[in-house]
Amino acid sequence: MSTPDSFGARGTLEVAGASYEIYRLSAVEGTARLPFSLKVLAENLLRTEDGANITADHIRAIAAWDPDAQPDTEIQFTPARVIMQDFTGVPCVVDLATMREAVAELGGDPKRINPLAPAEMVIDHSVQIDVAGRRDAFERNVELEYERNHERYQFLRWGQTAFDDFKVVPPGTGIVHQVNIEYLARVVMTREVDVDGERVLRAYPDTCVGTDSHTTMVNGLGVLGWGVGGIEAEAAMLGQPVSMLIPRVVGFKLSGTIPAGVTATDVVLTITEMLRQHGVVGKFVEFYGAGVAAVPLANRATIGNMSPEFGSTAAIFPIDSVTVDYLRLTGRSEEQLALVEAYAKEQGMWLDPSAEGYAEPQFSEYLELDLSTVVPSIAGPKRPQDRIELSHAKTQFGRDLPTYAPDVVNVIDQAELESFPASDSPAIGERVRRTVSVTDSEGRQYELFHGAVAIASITSCTNTSNPSVMLAAALLAKNAVEKGLVAKPWVKTSMAPGSQVVTNYYEKAGLWPYLEKLGFHLVGYGCATCIGNSGPLDPAVSEVVNHEDLAVVSVLSGNRNFEGRINPDVKMNYLASPPLVIAYALAGTMDFDFEHEPLGRDEAGQPVFLRDIWPAPEEVQATIDASIDRQMFTEDYADVFTGDERWRGLDTPAGDTFAWDQQSTYVRKPPYFEGMPAQPEPVTDITGARVLAKLGDSVTTDHISPAGSIKVDSPAGRYLAEHGVDRKDFNSYGSRRGNHEVMIRGTFANIRLRNQLLADRFDGKGVEGGFTVNFLTGEDTTIYDASVAYAEAGVPLVVLGGKEYGSGSSRDWAAKGTRLLGVRAVITESFERIHRSNLIGMGVVPLQFPAGESASSLGLDGTETFDIAGITQLNEGVTPRTLAVTATKPSGEVISFDAVVRIDTPGEADYYRNGGILQYVLRSLVA
Repeated sequence: MSTPDSFGARGTLEVAGASYEIYRLSAVEGTARLPFSLKVLAENLLRTEDGANITADHIRAIAAWDPDAQPDTEIQFTPARVIMQDFTGVPCVVDLATMREAVAELGGDPKRINPLAPAEMVIDHSVQIDVAGRRDAFERNVELEYERNHERYQFLRWGQTAFDDFKVVPPGTGIVHQVNIEYLARVVMTREVDVDGERVLRAYPDTCVGTDSHTTMVNGLGVLGWGVGGIEAEAAMLGQPVSMLIPRVVGFKLSGTIPAGVTATDVVLTITEMLRQHGVVGKFVEFYGAGVAAVPLANRATIGNMSPEFGSTAAIFPIDSVTVDYLRLTGRSEEQLALVEAYAKEQGMWLDPSAEGYAEPQFSEYLELDLSTVVPSIAGPKRPQDRIELSHAKTQFGRDLPTYAPDVVNVIDQAELESFPASDSPAIGERVRRTVSVTDSEGRQYELFHGAVAIASITSCTNTSNPSVMLAAALLAKNAVEKGLVAKPWVKTSMAPGSQVVTNYYEKAGLWPYLEKLGFHLVGYGCATCIGNSGPLDPAVSEVVNHEDLAVVSVLSGNRNFEGRINPDVKMNYLASPPLVIAYALAGTMDFDFEHEPLGRDEAGQPVFLRDIWPAPEEVQATIDASIDRQMFTEDYADVFTGDERWRGLDTPAGDTFAWDQQSTYVRKPPYFEGMPAQPEPVTDITGARVLAKLGDSVTTDHISPAGSIKVDSPAGRYLAEHGVDRKDFNSYGSRRGNHEVMIRGTFANIRLRNQLLADRFDGKGVEGGFTVNFLTGEDTTIYDASVAYAEAGVPLVVLGGKEYGSGSSRDWAAKGTRLLGVRAVITESFERIHRSNLIGMGVVPLQFPAGESASSLGLDGTETFDIAGITQLNEGVTPRTLAVTATKPSGEVISFDAVVRIDTPGEADYYRNGGILQYVLRSLVA
């Protein structure tokens, strides 16, 4: 198949005796000045030009990119591959299996539903830390993982055999983003293609979209990629490009060097705070400057990983010698290394500020960080961008505590508080410390209190990929043990490395015994605590925490600490570097000043402070050099898709279509295509809609999407009980993402969600959890039960929200659940990128209040009936800029306003007209 090649860009590149077809950027005037990330997009358009969806004008538009302009030009980006984790990946495979049946029903060939781009899934989200603090923790947790997820894993093994170009990395291997940078990422892709009847080997930049928002970790390798919803990922697998606007690019200059005692985690928390304050939602962030060469690849990956936390689409480092050195260390072939370097230099994608004639690219906005100014930090108690300098952590905890512990009252009057220097002010709650005695399941007795560290977990892709912080943690553990320090008995400690390579270098360095002495035993290779799979606290601890309403905390080396995410018993959650996670396990409390308070005493009775056990940077680097080598990576990834005997022993169904088990509570055929006609029906305006939920600012996809454990008395718990599932086998929402019946019932059911429709309940404090008002009866009920009643009455629904609605992970079920509950429109002050796109992908229209307005300023309290007019213009191929919204109060008072339509591209309009992106793809394939 040939392309128009309007610019004569197609040519050949000879590398080490091999010939590759490439599309040269130098053929298009203006591309040389582009930032690295836009060069990748420009090549993508050159290579996929088809004269229809991707034209010469699109290529000219990106070559003529104006860094100062607001994005207004739509392009179609075709990712080279798709990467998935199992929580979000299972629904993708479920939908593909369902599409195969739907194609057959519409008269097509089921085998046409196949990934057209390489798709790889890493099973890393299913392991839970049921067992911790003991040597058999890993084995026990893996056994429980297979017991709980047998049906899901059978289904995924079927998908691995039924679909072409779909590979699965089995459980117990590593975290998806670490496996991506250590093994799956190519940096430069090669693929055999047919050009005018001739087979040629094509080379092009590795790009990817992933079903996890932290796909951006691969940006550290110079691979442009970001998180999308599962529904977008499915479309990409089926050959559909990702519709996007040519973005603004923020140039972030790095200079200086990281001082002693400061970690990559501290750097990334600082960058997160800076970029969130600056505002980078919907933009690319690109790092540049001479200081980039001094940033190790692992640190680049840590920074790229946190892109969703500061809100950018991507946060990328260009390709340079550091990239190639990392590829060599991690076992890539010499042929691949030669291709990466030659291709990047040929395309002007190689970063070398010292090269003759080097000119810095133009950027839309500029920021700079002198790394020498970074100080040790944590973030919390509920958002990654809320950075706290470690030296102020105790004071800030005291200020935050009364929000989470109503019995803690500030007994210091304002005058007294103001008499203290800002750097030495007392913790607000420090004069009131209520303790409660506990005897845990092991017979240990101790006191629990507000601020007790209930969970200390080294977990998550962000830091477990980084040897500098992982070995710093292990060396700190060694120093602590040698000083006679121990973790406090009420702390649930755990270690979940990002890949087996970490275990190997811990063993080679002889550091595992010290970690285990402090309770940081291997519990599994997976995201674990960071995604809410922290497992239960000791039953006695849990009972006391809940009965006494104690505000206990978690400290984890993750990237997410949203309310209700980590553990239902834990109210306050803090992100920290791995060595600080261990330090807080030793301290046992967030109400602690590491500078002035000792962690304990040594054998001689001398106080031991954190500074006494913190490893020197030179020691950390020497340990890295002595304990990590290329052979570790080549051996660990030699048979990465094979799995252990448990995986290989699964009884796997066969056939082109899946044999659905009607009794399964894990994997069920979803209703998206039931009764779907070959042509879409006209879209209609919304009349007589009621408000299902009225929500505030910063409602995340964690608040919306089902996640964590399933409560017995919840709609999902009742459903499982009715289907014969014992409480002990409920598992998590994430593990049951392949069952839409469970997921609908868990949408908007987060234990920390506050629906303002119930704000006047319980003395005006409101109600937390998945509850609402059924305006048909006036009764308080669950959101799911209300949605069923509204559906039976034929009443459409809307959701009202505040700022940054839908921030958080790329959770497809936040959109799927919203649509299946009967929500037709979501009206907010602003949206986060992925969730807005996902809503359209499910046929829900995202609307924004007029600039400067909100539900409150307009006088909306959620009791109104909503009419939304003008949607029918889409039937004529016109996407309206605004829609007329009329809200009628029970009194008859009418509030009218023009809501901004956030269908941003023609491609999104096509998806909405078809009722969703999957319906659009299915109709396209059949046609």
